[in-house]
Amino acid sequence: MFDRIKEDIQAAMERDPAARSKFEVFMTYSGIRALYRHRRAHWFYKKGHKLIARMISQRTKKITGIEIHPGATIGKGVFIDHGTGIVIGETTIIGDNCILFQGITLGGTGKETGKRHPTLENNVMVSAGAKILGNVTIGAYSKIGAGAVVLNDVPPYSTVVGIPGRVVRSYGAKVDDLDQHLPDPVLAEFKRLHRRMQTIEEFNGIQPCEKSISNESAIIEEPCPNAANCIFTTCNECKEAECAEAEAEAEANASKTIDENAKD
Repeated sequence: MFDRIKEDIQAAMERDPAARSKFEVFMTYSGIRALYRHRRAHWFYKKGHKLIARMISQRTKKITGIEIHPGATIGKGVFIDHGTGIVIGETTIIGDNCILFQGITLGGTGKETGKRHPTLENNVMVSAGAKILGNVTIGAYSKIGAGAVVLNDVPPYSTVVGIPGRVVRSYGAKVDDLDQHLPDPVLAEFKRLHRRMQTIEEFNGIQPCEKSISNESAIIEEPCPNAANCIFTTCNECKEAECAEAEAEAEANASKTIDENAKD
């Protein structure tokens, strides 16, 4: 336990430019005091003396303003900067060399039992006011921005900001925040209409033209003589193709009808 305290003091010396001596850090830093007392409480907690452990943790809360449940597991070299308002839940696991700033919460969502608090892998930094809730894992070397609310796992080497938290950098590279999978109601409606048109055409035995009309050619200049058998209102684009065939077929049918009437 004392070796862990030495490592915590050394971490404060390395990461806080205001630290002048190890003695000063040990005597005046509330984060160091909270870690020291937590490690004692955690020892009692693991030995089954949970009441004693809770009494120590509650006393620590009154002294430092930092509430760490004695069941939480905290690695070596952890640095708590300022620390006021920090809340760490019972099943939280914090890896080595993590940095925790004031006002953060490593808590549960209130809907889970068992392992219900976050896991921070090694070298994670959680900035002031951030909230990490639920049984989620924050990957190694990740950074959680100030005020972020994290409800899902975070990959290693990521930077997370916002409410809800979203990854904006991964392995040092900026992440495109555009979501290309958002629903497109206009496209969905066109698809529905297209399917309906296909059904109507199949039911009526209509052979649709396969060519499409661009916006430039959408002006109606000449009505289609075979509009009943064509999905277009103009034949300017397909007169020599599908609609021409449809027109020839219509003329053949008309000639056949005239011949039959002549025989009668």
